[in-house]
Amino acid sequence: MRKLIRESIINRQRDEVFDFFSRAENLNILTPPELHFEILSPLPILIQKGTLIDYRIKLNGIHFKWRTEIINWDPPHSFSDRQVFGPYKIWLHDHIFTANGAKTIMTDKLEFLAPGWIAEPLVYSLFVRKNLKKILDYREEKLQSIFK
Repeated sequence: MRKLIRESIINRQRDEVFDFFSRAENLNILTPPELHFEILSPLPILIQKGTLIDYRIKLNGIHFKWRTEIINWDPPHSFSDRQVFGPYKIWLHDHIFTANGAKTIMTDKLEFLAPGWIAEPLVYSLFVRKNLKKILDYREEKLQSIFK
C-alpha cells in the first residue's frame, strides 16, 4: 500500500473550507482540465456517510469511470472516501480540516495501490506518482486563488 500526505494552509475559517469541500461540484474547479473530469451523478449531491458518487476521468489518454463512497462524514472536521471501482486497485482518501486561528490546515491522507499487480511499481513510478503530484499541485494553486 502506498501512502501520501499533503497539507494545505487555507486562509479561511474551517467551517467555510469544509463547506466548500462538501459540495461535490467544486471538484470540477479543483481538477486539472486535461483530466476531462466529469461528475456523472445528478447534482446537487447530498454528501453523508454512504453517499456514492460517479465520475468520469481521463488518465494518460484512457477514459475511466470512477465510483467513490463516503465512508466517514464528520463535519467540519473530516470526511473520507474510498474507491468502489475505478482506475486504482485500492484508493482511500481522508480529508482532515484543522482550525488554526483564522486559517485552516487541510490534510489529505491517501492510501492507494496502482493497478498492475506485479507491474504495480512500474505503473506507479511511470504514471501514478507524476499524475498525483500534478493533480495535488493544481488543486493547491486553485485553493490559494479561491481563498486569497
